Amino acid sequence: MSDKNKPKKSGSLSRRDFLKSSAWAGLGTALSSRMLKAKSPAAVQSAQESSDRINIAVIGVGTQGRVLVESCLRIPDIHFQAICDIWEYSQVYASRYLQKYGYKVNIYEDYRQLLEKEKGLDAVIIATPDWMHAEHANACMEQGLHVYCEKEMSNSLEKAQSMVRTSRRTGKLLQIGHQRRSNPRYIHAIDRLIHEKQLLGRVSQSYAQWNRSKSDMLGWPKKYTIPPEKLEKYGYRSMTEFRNWRWFKKYGGGPIVDLGSHQIDLFSWVYGTNPSSVTSCGGTDYYDKREWYDNVMAIYEFKTVQGTCRALYQVQTTTKYGGFYEAFMGDNGTIVLSEVPQFGNWAMREAHAPEWDSLAKDGLLESETPPIQKVGTKNVFLDVRVTQEAGRWPLPVELAKPPHQPHLENFFSAIRAGASLTCPGEVGYETALTVLTTNKAVGSPRKLRFQKEQFKA
Repeated sequence: MSDKNKPKKSGSLSRRDFLKSSAWAGLGTALSSRMLKAKSPAAVQSAQESSDRINIAVIGVGTQGRVLVESCLRIPDIHFQAICDIWEYSQVYASRYLQKYGYKVNIYEDYRQLLEKEKGLDAVIIATPDWMHAEHANACMEQGLHVYCEKEMSNSLEKAQSMVRTSRRTGKLLQIGHQRRSNPRYIHAIDRLIHEKQLLGRVSQSYAQWNRSKSDMLGWPKKYTIPPEKLEKYGYRSMTEFRNWRWFKKYGGGPIVDLGSHQIDLFSWVYGTNPSSVTSCGGTDYYDKREWYDNVMAIYEFKTVQGTCRALYQVQTTTKYGGFYEAFMGDNGTIVLSEVPQFGNWAMREAHAPEWDSLAKDGLLESETPPIQKVGTKNVFLDVRVTQEAGRWPLPVELAKPPHQPHLENFFSAIRAGASLTCPGEVGYETALTVLTTNKAVGSPRKLRFQKEQFKA
């Protein structure tokens, strides 16, 4: 996206500019340069003949759908059978891309036609705008198909509840796309180090942020403008809102939902319970013609067996300072995590804490990197005390895969072998309740409190 102060008029992008700015163009380069050589037509044919083959369709092959396609292409025995999208551009681009790797997929505009005509499907990946997730997921599960649905479950709690209930009634799997729940580094840090080894002692504070640079509204090639009558048929008021649905209340939940829910979900995982209250502030302070808040700061309280714990979260869309990461702070140390290891992949030990060397010997941590002491003033004692940073103990778990791949692998393993889902609908609903309530709290003069029964779908 362009970073100029004045947004481009919607519809003014050339096709070349659009491709240059799209995530799909980046995926093409990354895939061809890394590992997709294995996905030759012969390899695809082998997958089609495998008894472990899972036949899938993808509903919604826009930016996020393409990210999930990229991850699925790396997983053995996954066979693309059909795609569905209301936008011709996405249909053409996705089908041609999959064809390069031996998949001749059937193309649909209406998901109902896909479900009516496609035979032999096992599962569907849903990556449509949030407001359509429930309709698509419920229809697929009613048809006997397992569902992987991108987060947020919905921008409506009632619709999110319906997805959980349909999954229970039909017995079909429903995995929600909070992919950190399957990330081996997060599992190691939270389950093994924080919970099992009590590495940090009592974790009473947490902090997370996701900061992004300012960006223009998305445009589109004029050639692929959707006619008004077709937009109306599928519930969109304009092409601008279709392309920028995340910023409009009818379709999505704004940055606290799009970005924040991934990280706010982690607070509950670490504390072992859902929040008891939220206080938040924010506003539409920077952008024009966007309905959702362009910045939000929120404080959550958690009632745990160790006492009250708190978490502070912020999302900014006008600065990328600090990027995105999470920090879990205990009286014995802190763990900093991020999907991008440069932003967070280490623990820091408090001086009074029990030794961690034995954990390093057991491979649970890497050896400490010594702190850097800066001595540049006349008052050496003060300088060292103020500027010395704690040494870092790197985490030993790396993820040499796209971040969504382990989450999809978990979903497919649950289909094949009955593995437990790392983020079933019940867990996804708890996060949906938390973040949608956070948006409500922005406009409230008081702290909003949760009741335990609210988190049960």
